Amino acid sequence: MELLQPHNMPFLAALVLMVLLAVSQVLGLGDTMEGGDADLDVDGGDAPEVGFLGGLLSLLGVGRVPFLIWLALLLFAFALIGISLQGLSADLLGKALDPLLAAVFAGVFALPITGAVSRPLAAILPGDRTSAVSQSSLVGRMALIQIGTARAGSPARARVFDQYGQTHLVMVEPHDPSAELATDERVLLVRMEGNTFYAERHHNPLLSP
Repeated sequence: MELLQPHNMPFLAALVLMVLLAVSQVLGLGDTMEGGDADLDVDGGDAPEVGFLGGLLSLLGVGRVPFLIWLALLLFAFALIGISLQGLSADLLGKALDPLLAAVFAGVFALPITGAVSRPLAAILPGDRTSAVSQSSLVGRMALIQIGTARAGSPARARVFDQYGQTHLVMVEPHDPSAELATDERVLLVRMEGNTFYAERHHNPLLSP
């Protein structure tokens, strides 16, 4: 089978990796990869130092869509261009290109194509990615425990919305070391240490007797 020939191995590997990324998303592993510290965007005060790099990354689509989606797009474009290039080379030259040379060509074309696809895709994807806000700004906001029970020394994953209405996934422990915060409980983020937030159970005064 032509697709499984050695000259197509880099591109088949990219397709396999893309499938593994898709499976990780279905199993929820991708949330951990993206949510652990997704606020890698540069705050406004640092913009002058990385303006060129930030502009280049934006041109390539980085930051416009969730990173794992961007990576999957890049892998798909790389594989499609590479396999097409090898087929075209075999038809015109009678043999496929060296796999390394073909991979370089495919990578050069895949990057701008990924950027071009990411821009319109960002406009239709739901706003479920983090904005350029510092994680410390989430202190004082309400969060929902999503997975696990938060105990002292054993954080659980929670979802919190920032002031722009975008979602952040954070790790939460109870502010009171003797307390436990269960799945689906609404909690108030009261402080942050490192990458861990500490929260208290939310009591709605309107529901009090």
